[in-house]
Amino acid sequence: MNQSPSGDGANESLQPLEIPGAIARIKSKIVVLSGKGGVGKSTVAANLAAGLALEGLRTGLLDVDVHGPSIPRIMGLAGVKPEMAGDAILPVEWNWNLKVVSMGFFLANPDEAVIWRGPVKGGVIKQFLTQVAWGDLDCLVVDCPPGTGDEPLSVLQMLGEDATALVVTSPQDVAIDDVRRSIGFCRELGNPVLGIVENLSGFHCPQCGTVHDIFKSGGGERLAESAGVPFLGRIPIDGEVGRAADQGEAYLAVKGTSPAASAFKRVVAAAVRHAAGRGREASGDA
Repeated sequence: MNQSPSGDGANESLQPLEIPGAIARIKSKIVVLSGKGGVGKSTVAANLAAGLALEGLRTGLLDVDVHGPSIPRIMGLAGVKPEMAGDAILPVEWNWNLKVVSMGFFLANPDEAVIWRGPVKGGVIKQFLTQVAWGDLDCLVVDCPPGTGDEPLSVLQMLGEDATALVVTSPQDVAIDDVRRSIGFCRELGNPVLGIVENLSGFHCPQCGTVHDIFKSGGGERLAESAGVPFLGRIPIDGEVGRAADQGEAYLAVKGTSPAASAFKRVVAAAVRHAAGRGREASGDA
């Protein structure tokens, strides 16, 4: 992959960008966003993609966090290098239903900082969307860095208005204030919001069964109600989620019955319904 592309980056305007039809074979596109860092957005994106794949959907997971790509570690793919087929990038297979591409795959030195301005980042994202051999997908999940800057702007502009946002927050007011801006960002671009997920929502004690609201609770649901978008549920704090990510194991693949796993599965179910709807539209049966 060319790490210094001449790509045309994030446009100053908010108008959609025209790109070739390489993504036409992707039925559903879900872009995972958050206006706040540290809310577990990449963990949600990784488990959403893994859950979709485990449900039998042909899924792609694209990590466009240029400066802090964490998907390779979470998915147990750190150090893997994608192969090329001519000018096409072959995504890395996590299992038979899930293909993964991350900026982290292309860094020669994982300790080296990526110091790029917006146009270069936009060019790389365009390469990921147009030169990766995704094939036929039921759903592409895109993990964006926090905020409403170059990467999420480029992704939503390039994918167009049929891309749907999944917004992740934690319960605290300081997070809610920033995440609220993500919803406004999507509306300015014309992209619908699939729903809001409240992550880090209480600690479920495995010994006594009591839920302790360490970071408060309910902020995500109140935001969803005030913004008029669906609330997809609360994911409680579970030390096993962090352990699984550090060890490169998708949590949903190793934990099927915990409260956190049940919460993740509800988010996956909403995405499955969305993908099914997009599939009917593509076949003309809407």
